[in-house]
Amino acid sequence: MSTTPHPAPAAGGPPVVVVMGVAGTGKTTIGPLVADTLGLPYAEGDDFHPAANVAKMSAGVPLDDGDREPWLDAIGGWAHGRAGRGGVVSSSALKRVYRDRLRAAAPGVVFLHLTGDRELIERRMAARKGHFMPTALLDSQFATLQPLAADEAGVAVDVSGTPEEIAARAVTALRALPDAPAGT
Repeated sequence: MSTTPHPAPAAGGPPVVVVMGVAGTGKTTIGPLVADTLGLPYAEGDDFHPAANVAKMSAGVPLDDGDREPWLDAIGGWAHGRAGRGGVVSSSALKRVYRDRLRAAAPGVVFLHLTGDRELIERRMAARKGHFMPTALLDSQFATLQPLAADEAGVAVDVSGTPEEIAARAVTALRALPDAPAGT
């Protein structure tokens, strides 16, 4: 149930929040709840994947960095377009280099890293219906994950509890970031 704050970017309107974490942490559930609480639009990161990426993941094949580049660029473009107006978008953003790519496109983004133990996340993934990401890829997700570093703007929030409890902790943590805009 911990939240770990990291430095926030300079103030200048509502932030663009990237909800990150391995598959099954609840990005698609928590993201809209956080967006609603903050009064910001939400964009589903999975919708930015090219069809080839979805087909690859559906077949149980992990994406490589080349597969992720157009996806990250599309999310970065959305985040850039929301600069100064705010928004919430989901993206696994598992590696620092992926987050750096998103920051290059939208320098003011703040990351909300949803964290949890593997057993809990696997149970949640197994309960999902109709999602293209199989539980077989969870190990590759954890192997790839590089948690937020101290110099990255954002917070880490544990995913135990109900979606409403997780979202409430996330919003509280985001609002507590140094230099967070008053409206957040």
